[in-house]
Amino acid sequence: MSKTNFEFIEALTQIGRDKNISVDALLDALANALVAAYKRLPGSAEEAVVTIDPESGEIRVYGQELDDDGNVIREWDDTPDNFGRIAAQTAKQVIFQRIREAERDLKYEEYAGREGNIVTGIIQQSDNRYTLLDLGKVEALLPQAEQVPFEKYEHNARLKAYIVEIRKTTKGPQIVVSRAHPGLIYQLFVLEVPEIANGIVEIKAIAREPGYRTKIAVWSNDSNVDPVGACVGARGARVRMVTNELRGEKVDIVPFSDDPVEFVERALQPAKVREVLLDEETGIATVIVNDFQLSLAIGKEGQNARLAARLTGWRIDIKSESQAEADETFWAEGEWVEDENGNMVWKSSDGQILTEQEWSKAQAAEGITVEPETESIEVIESIDELSGELDDKASEKSSE
Repeated sequence: MSKTNFEFIEALTQIGRDKNISVDALLDALANALVAAYKRLPGSAEEAVVTIDPESGEIRVYGQELDDDGNVIREWDDTPDNFGRIAAQTAKQVIFQRIREAERDLKYEEYAGREGNIVTGIIQQSDNRYTLLDLGKVEALLPQAEQVPFEKYEHNARLKAYIVEIRKTTKGPQIVVSRAHPGLIYQLFVLEVPEIANGIVEIKAIAREPGYRTKIAVWSNDSNVDPVGACVGARGARVRMVTNELRGEKVDIVPFSDDPVEFVERALQPAKVREVLLDEETGIATVIVNDFQLSLAIGKEGQNARLAARLTGWRIDIKSESQAEADETFWAEGEWVEDENGNMVWKSSDGQILTEQEWSKAQAAEGITVEPETESIEVIESIDELSGELDDKASEKSSE
């Protein structure tokens, strides 16, 4: 065995050990690359195989003749005289390629299965389409659709984000993160509240309008532990840490209840509810509040009622006491009759006529009805285009 071949095998073994790559895998990749290099030489056999002795490092090329079924009927040593130089150049390329592939695989394995977790990164490039976070070994993409309105992402500032997707690409793992996902709220409370982390307190539901306000419903599996108090912390310390990370977004914490009436009442806090009437067939919860509580129950631009509907899953119809009393009088003193066209209409005691559509609208008049919209996470359609930009950046870093 020549000194050169011995040093080659030793170097290959050391690289495999350092990069956690199998030496056999490196030798197989090198042999396949050498076959391709051999076939580019003038006068090379149409079929060939390259062998590399793992002990001595000796490289041989064998030309082959195959029958119609692909069986080898003749084989001969066809190693070119200058093949050592070609092998050295090819080995360098193959090893670098395998190292890059192995590093990409390791990076992907590090983050694979971590969807739903929080990561902390350093804000790098930012424009009106996306922001890049440096997570150390990889970069994460924060698309515009996953950003919070009015949040400013200053260069080199630290930022926590929620992992919504991890993709395996030829340039390494691509991590898509969000600041708008309700899961960010959940994970922030897991970090700040030990009782949630160990399962004593559960977050049953979350409703969020990113950047403005969030409502969470919490439940305790231990009668001795107050779920709301655990999440708020001493003098509000725990919830303050969450709101600071959310840059001032308000967080309402309410106790969860299996009783839908009680849950709807709690979800509308800080408003005081006088009565809740449920219609399970339509999924409508009619909420009666004192006149002076109406605006508080509805909230600014309907936000409190909207979040309560999302939190509870009920369509909430809020009315003041005076309006509810007027409605009761109106409906009690009227009746359904048939008009001249044969359609059913509502005729009140004072002669007012309402079609079915007008009747439905009249029931919710002056109050507010909100639908229990489900939280959705919109990942921008141009994500694949942005992926290409990230791939280009990753290629530049690899070449460096």
